This record gives sequence, structure tokens and C-alpha cells, in this order.
Amino acid sequence: MDYSEFLKKLTKIQEMGYIESMRAGDTGIGKTLEELLGLRENNIQGPDFSTYELKASRKGSQSMITLFTKKLEPDSGEKLWQTYGYKQRKAAPTKFKQEALFETEKENNVVLPKEKELHTTVVAQDTNSIGFTLSVSRDRIIIKNPGNIECFYSTSVLRETLAKKYANMIHVLADHKRVQGKEQFWFNEAYLHSGFKFETFMQLVTEGKIKIDIRIGHYPNGRPHDHGTGLRILPAHLSRCFDSTQKIL
Repeated sequence: MDYSEFLKKLTKIQEMGYIESMRAGDTGIGKTLEELLGLRENNIQGPDFSTYELKASRKGSQSMITLFTKKLEPDSGEKLWQTYGYKQRKAAPTKFKQEALFETEKENNVVLPKEKELHTTVVAQDTNSIGFTLSVSRDRIIIKNPGNIECFYSTSVLRETLAKKYANMIHVLADHKRVQGKEQFWFNEAYLHSGFKFETFMQLVTEGKIKIDIRIGHYPNGRPHDHGTGLRILPAHLSRCFDSTQKIL
């Protein structure tokens, strides 16, 4: 699908009015738009079609947009999970006894590996409840942690990934409502962002406007499973990452 074909499809989608979500939950808006456009859901590092990355948001929502997901370097997510993981579906405690968190036997309420998850948001200029904060250097975005586990994204990897994925980004917005308990979307506004600015992206990380979400759980056998650790941004700050923004719908 090229850009002109996309615009035709998007205009027809707008004319359809409210459409019932094709998936329950937060990801329903993106899934619904992709289905209407005839795009396959994917986790590739490149753009969704041609040279365009596609994102969808509910109007008025404070939900963050995921810019990309990638394992932490040097494959350090598992170490963080081992050390700071907490029992699944329960809030993480504010303090951890690191030496006791990765036992292989359940004694004294120790959490076994097969029961662990680590879902936490990390931001610069602040320290979260488990002692994580972001530090930005010339060549890395570092997750500082009490155990001094080496954990980062290198700027060379970030620059390459973001340049490849965000030559152009289309952000589609939708009004939303619930009818008989089911969410509906009306996709009626869209913007084309072009020319990704990596230096501004790094500045937004420093300002705390872009955050890292760590989302690591486990497979049934207890092996860790990264559910999509990555960098996320509030829609209000999105246009700062690009040279130009044009309303297309």
C-alpha cells in the first residue's frame, strides 16, 4: 500500500463513523485501524507500510505511544527480572531484599522464578519505587539501579532503529465511546510527522518526557519472557521529535 492509497482508505474509514473495537483493551484501537486498512499486525523494526509508521490514539487519552520495543543491552532484562522481580499480579514492594529474591525453593514467602514479573516505568529526573532512574550519556541511555546491574540502550542502536522506523509517522486519532459495554471508535483526525530528530528525542528522554517501560514476565516453565520493553512518549510531545507536522485528516 502506498501513501495515496492509504489516504483514500483512511477517508473511507472516517466516513464510516463509529466502528466497534475488534479487540478488547488498550490495544483495541490499533488493532481495529490495522484491520480496516488491511494491514497485518506485526512486530518488525521497520515501518508498517512503505516508509510510514502508523500509530493510533484515543482523543483525550493520557496513554503513552510506544516508539519501539527492544531488549535491553547487554541482554540485561533477565538480570533485572531475577533481582527485582516480584510476585505476579501484585504491586511491587517499595524495597527489595536482593539476596533473597531468586531462591529455587519456596521458603519464608520467597518468590519462585515461575511466579515472577517485573513491570515498571523508568524516567530521568526521578527515581521509581524500586530505585530505578534513567541517566543519559553521549553513547547510552542507562537504567541506574541499586544493584548496579549494567543495563542500557546504546545511542548507536537507537539512532539506527529510529531512523529506519520513523522516516515518516502517521498518527491517527479517534473519538471513542462505549455502547452496551463495548468500545467503539470514530477515526476522524490524522497527522503526518516527517524527519525524525534524534537529538531532540534524546533531549526528551533527559526531560523525562520519554520513558522506558520494562515489562518482563515468564513462560510456563519459568523462563523469562520480555513482553515488550521499550521507549514510550505522551502524544502531546510527539511532534517535537519531527521536523514537520501536517494535518492530513
